[in-house]
Amino acid sequence: MKQTENSPVLTNGNYLFTSESVSEGHPDKVADQISDALLDEFLARDPESHVALETLVTTGQVVVSGEVDSQAYIDVPVVVRDVIRKIGYNRGAYRFDCDSCGIFTAIHGQSEDIDRGVDAGKVAELNALSDNDEAELQGAGDQGMMFGYAVDETDELIPLTLDMSHKLVKELAEIRREGKDMTYYRKGKQVSYLRPDSKSQVTIEYDSNRKPVHIDTIVVSTQHDEFVEALEDTAEARNKADRAILDTIADDVRKVLIPRVLEQYPEAVQKMYDSRTKVYVNPTGKFVIGGPHGDTGVTGRKIIVDTYGGRGYHGGGAFSGKDPSKVDRSAAYAARHIAKNLVAAGVAGEVTVQVSYAIGRAHPINLYINTHGTAKVNMSDPEIAVKVSELFDMRPRSIEKRFGLRNPIYRATAAYGHVGRKPADTTFVSAIQRDKVERDVRQFAWEELDMVPAIREAFGITD
Repeated sequence: MKQTENSPVLTNGNYLFTSESVSEGHPDKVADQISDALLDEFLARDPESHVALETLVTTGQVVVSGEVDSQAYIDVPVVVRDVIRKIGYNRGAYRFDCDSCGIFTAIHGQSEDIDRGVDAGKVAELNALSDNDEAELQGAGDQGMMFGYAVDETDELIPLTLDMSHKLVKELAEIRREGKDMTYYRKGKQVSYLRPDSKSQVTIEYDSNRKPVHIDTIVVSTQHDEFVEALEDTAEARNKADRAILDTIADDVRKVLIPRVLEQYPEAVQKMYDSRTKVYVNPTGKFVIGGPHGDTGVTGRKIIVDTYGGRGYHGGGAFSGKDPSKVDRSAAYAARHIAKNLVAAGVAGEVTVQVSYAIGRAHPINLYINTHGTAKVNMSDPEIAVKVSELFDMRPRSIEKRFGLRNPIYRATAAYGHVGRKPADTTFVSAIQRDKVERDVRQFAWEELDMVPAIREAFGITD
């Protein structure tokens, strides 16, 4: 039997799974990017900064609060406005723009009760300790459990539902910046009708072996200009103009956006999109009011978008605005690194990693591995975990050094996912002109496959 058009389930033994993403202009992502941009500025000037910042954005207003222990001074408004400007909120019509928004700052020092258990850097400087001794002294910045996940259904080793959701909204942002497609003429000039806020959602059909076989549904909601004017001041004329706007956007999504995304995939994935695939564009209708004016944004409210789209577990702690002494962030990156390298090495087709900590203690409480029945080696999951614990040092200070987490690398993570990204060498350039700092950094180092040879040797994988 086949699925009917309005059925949320399949009757042929297969199943549907959905992930979503949001653009850099989504209010929650605006907040995440501000928090991480400020973190970068602190780390660029004082790598041992301890930072935990939260941001709220709403109509015409930004509120930055949190705890900071740092030798650096940051001009917060300059950084905040730079982030908002680069996202694209640069017009008064948005009711939230880089030049006119108010900025309220409420930042205070970090608690000494928390700080004393994690400040290994200063101790090491005073006592000239070895790396191992330093790692022993720096405890976890908080208790909690963190997860990493990888699956072999995309080149990036993340779920296809999530990967495609990210690509849809990221490509929308690229189209908006290019200003060549999805445009109209305003005052005789060709401009993009796209505004910064957008969301996507992808539902894929999986077979009984958990393999993707068909793209079932794509949902795209994008903020836009009101680029068709009603010819008369009547409800009928306004509705006609609105329908013209929506028809144009829907047509462009199908003819411009989706093809640009699909061409980034191999042919096998492209063939999953066909005449049976349902596409919904701005299903509620007109989407002119959006961004922080349409919905208040807060740091840390898109943690599933940030990680595995609901396929992998999440420990509950947000990432953005936190320095790497907070294991919510650093250990989650390290767990992802383990999972990705295990899958890439051929240990299993799907891997979940859990690690947990006690505040102030360096060594993790547990390391758990689940291969979801996809193991390709003749070992149980606990046996795999033993070998993994021998290969990977999961003490917080060791994690920081392995991935260069005391560098200003975080603003790039705050939109389109913290995982499934390509490692890249780049140069951090401060937004603060009066105190310009530049630094060469390595972004997304936890996505490296540097441990594959060691894993293959440890597990005796030769093919």
